[in-house]
Amino acid sequence: MRGERADVVVIGGGPAGLAAALAARREGLDVMVVDRARPPIDKACGEGLMPDGLACLRELGVQLDSERLHPFHGIRYLDEDLVAEGRFPGVAGVGVRRLDLHRALIQRAESVGVRLRWGVRVEGLTQAGVETASGTLEARWIVGADGLRSRVRRWAGLAGRESSTRRFGVRRHYAVAPWSDCVEVYWAQGCEAYVTPVRHDEVGVAMLWSGWKSDFDGLMARFPRLRERLQGIQSRSRDRGAGPLRQRVRKVVRGRVALLGDASGYVDAITGEGLSLAFHQALALGEALRREDLSFYARRHRQLRRLPDAITGLLLLVERRPRLRRRLVRAFAHEPRLFSRFLALHARELPVHRLVSSTGPKLLWRLVW
Repeated sequence: MRGERADVVVIGGGPAGLAAALAARREGLDVMVVDRARPPIDKACGEGLMPDGLACLRELGVQLDSERLHPFHGIRYLDEDLVAEGRFPGVAGVGVRRLDLHRALIQRAESVGVRLRWGVRVEGLTQAGVETASGTLEARWIVGADGLRSRVRRWAGLAGRESSTRRFGVRRHYAVAPWSDCVEVYWAQGCEAYVTPVRHDEVGVAMLWSGWKSDFDGLMARFPRLRERLQGIQSRSRDRGAGPLRQRVRKVVRGRVALLGDASGYVDAITGEGLSLAFHQALALGEALRREDLSFYARRHRQLRRLPDAITGLLLLVERRPRLRRRLVRAFAHEPRLFSRFLALHARELPVHRLVSSTGPKLLWRLVW
């Protein structure tokens, strides 16, 4: 590797990094991806792709194997005796194992000429480019897509102060046919369980929780209805965890370095939008590289984060306040159209002003009364 050059070096070969590489390659740039791991790379992930995330993948030319995914048409909230269901207004989302998504992204990257360098440890940034254990890679642009605990973020001086909020996630798969065409979200005090259909004979269960030390089985005890449904079902994966989830950044661009995906700041996984947001960011970064203007990416990044951060903030607020959470779930249960319009906003299919004008007063009334 010593002496190799590229227009763009992407540090991190996960879904976010590969999407960034594809977006840059689409602009005619010579792109290299480096990662210290080797495929298949599996990590903790909710594995649900919102409809807008799927649209981004199509724009990047990525084709998912229809036999190794499962569509979902909405979101179902379950809070003890309360059940609320919202449906997407148009195209469905899909659940897909992270390994299968990663495989599809790698295949597309290889087909368009992205240079993939697996098993390469990056040791720092230099004036010339990227320093690795095998030598220096010269680069005009450097993309940090190396996840929640990004070293690129730290090397570039872009890390923000550590958050006092400590939320964690853990994930496991079960060999059982999906029983719903929705992603199910089970609510409990300080913890949520997300059930995503990922194949015709498999579901993924992700747990998010706050503060205390725990494991998957200890958290499952908080959801008796879900535990009973999965009792005796064979596990298909070993548990994988992540956290703390909250990661702050000062900025996402410094000089020729840009951060993307979880490395570019993360609030929480509660909305399940991490992958879709990363793919939107990748497309914005590709346009910025075409313009040779990373400040354009910084502006688009702020715009792209504004809505999901607001929705995440709202859901974290109700997560910490059980009475308010139950009022929200009850409101969605009594008015399914409210929930569906909320999902349309989430999937970027409904402008904020239309949601506020058409359903805001009714939702506020339901929350108050």
